[in-house]
Amino acid sequence: MKKVAVLTSGGDAPGMNACLRAVVRGALYHGLEVYGIKRGYDGMIRGDIYKMKSYSVSNILGQGGTILKSARSVEFRTKEGRAKAAEQLKSRGIEGLVVIGGDGTFTGAKLLYEEHGLPVVGAPGTIDNDLYGTDSTIGYDTAVNTALDAIDKIRDTANSHDRVFFIEVMGRDSGYIAVQTGIGGGAELVMVPETRTTIDNVISTLQQGWDREKSASIVITAEGDQEGSAQEIAAKVKAKCPDKDIKVTTLGHIQRGGSPSAYDRILASRLGLAALEGLVAGKECVMAGIIKNEVVYTSLEDAITKDKPLNQDLVRMINILSV
Repeated sequence: MKKVAVLTSGGDAPGMNACLRAVVRGALYHGLEVYGIKRGYDGMIRGDIYKMKSYSVSNILGQGGTILKSARSVEFRTKEGRAKAAEQLKSRGIEGLVVIGGDGTFTGAKLLYEEHGLPVVGAPGTIDNDLYGTDSTIGYDTAVNTALDAIDKIRDTANSHDRVFFIEVMGRDSGYIAVQTGIGGGAELVMVPETRTTIDNVISTLQQGWDREKSASIVITAEGDQEGSAQEIAAKVKAKCPDKDIKVTTLGHIQRGGSPSAYDRILASRLGLAALEGLVAGKECVMAGIIKNEVVYTSLEDAITKDKPLNQDLVRMINILSV
């Protein structure tokens, strides 16, 4: 293998640039030419591909977002689109691909491998931490810390005004961010997509606090909770508790941005180099991950289809510590 390419795709995550840097510098260390693909699969189809040097990734280790940018590609979802993308790589002599992203990114990479035989290795870059085959994904730690900083500030207001705050964090299908911020932020309750928490359960938990003369409460909700958005949940609670001062804050995309934490910089660097070296070693259609501080490789099929359940001990801890 003499030429490889790298792209970032899907939602951006703090640490993607650190991962990209590791891929590029790892490739150069091993004597390979390395190419960057701008705007993910859309850029691949359009041939927005350029040769990268060591200086191409200088001073990006602590930078949020992705210098390669990201974009959705409707065309890549078709066989014809993927054929165009594969041809762009083959015409340049590119023999392997590192993809940095989440389940959507890996689904596309898997199809590219199956339909065109292009060796691909993934590095898990998503704040949701919902990919099987790694203890933590790139950007997750930073997103939790960003959300936690906001929650700490909101609690000051909640305490000052005797309010109940419903705070929505990201997590359409996963409650990982919600659970960690719930513990770190001292929330009275956490609502996640994996477990049904009814409005009556919410009121019952809050009432226990009110009975103990708690004047303020924080409820963390993941955006994909079964009861709806934080706004919808708060409205349902307000309808049954009209005398309570209830407010809602949706943290939204603030969780995606910002300089990556030390943990994410190190994790991303390890995963980027592991993905590149896995590709060089002949691994195909796998994701590089870290489990119990050791590099492992998991098939892309398993990474995107197998469940990664929440740690129920952490969920139990929230209930105990909110007493």
